[in-house]
Amino acid sequence: MRVLLTNDDGIAAPGLQSLRRALVALDGVEVVTIAPDSNRSATARSITTRAPLSVEEITFDDGHVGYATDGTPVDCVRFAVLGLGGGAAPDLIVSGINHGANLGDDITYSGTVAAALEGIVLGIPALAFSQQTIDGGLGYESGRFDFEAGTGFAARLVDRLRTEPMPEATLINVNFPGRKVTGVEVTTLGKRIYNDELRLLDEPDEAGRKRYKIYGWKPGYEEAEGTDLSAVAAGRIAVTPLHFDLTDHSGIERLRDWGLEEMAGTSARTA
Repeated sequence: MRVLLTNDDGIAAPGLQSLRRALVALDGVEVVTIAPDSNRSATARSITTRAPLSVEEITFDDGHVGYATDGTPVDCVRFAVLGLGGGAAPDLIVSGINHGANLGDDITYSGTVAAALEGIVLGIPALAFSQQTIDGGLGYESGRFDFEAGTGFAARLVDRLRTEPMPEATLINVNFPGRKVTGVEVTTLGKRIYNDELRLLDEPDEAGRKRYKIYGWKPGYEEAEGTDLSAVAAGRIAVTPLHFDLTDHSGIERLRDWGLEEMAGTSARTA
């Protein structure tokens, strides 16, 4: 099995390096590491289209080689599929272990999850792994991380996928609690409660421009049984299957009853 390992924290991030060492130790697994050269957190599915991308070959402490790019996590996946690192396209995309959880609505901002989403867009199975801080907070504060338990689980899950195929067009998003693991739960996505506010930081500069902060660092969440947020809050590993189809299938018939054909005709006559 040929595995692409990437992340959004950067190629030197301890979470990625911990997982990389565990994956290269698996028999029959070839690991190609392509990751951003520095932190690209919260870049979501952004891509680089208007400038060439630089790539630097990196030799890790154990002698294995990886590739650092000034692109985004999604760019890293494209690099692997197009042949960077030699050989065929990867059989599996593995993204993480992210420094901080990616739960509920947060996944839409996450570069870690975006790399895995790019895998299923391209028809490649994908896993995303994220780690809560040791302090156990469900916000975005930086802190200390213990990747040991998560690394072992992630490697075993990768190994399982050699004989147990994933559902088509589905990725698995895994979040590890920061404290002692009390179990594993297959979950749905939870609902975040964002506590954002408009905060003026200082006086206007000479040009009259003001500087604001608009995002809070301690969001809450709806406490609902069976969600990833509730599972991690209780110390359980949250395993959430995701797919890319954003279509509201239940709303299709309702929209068909809105008289859209008539709207189009009215617009045409007005034009």
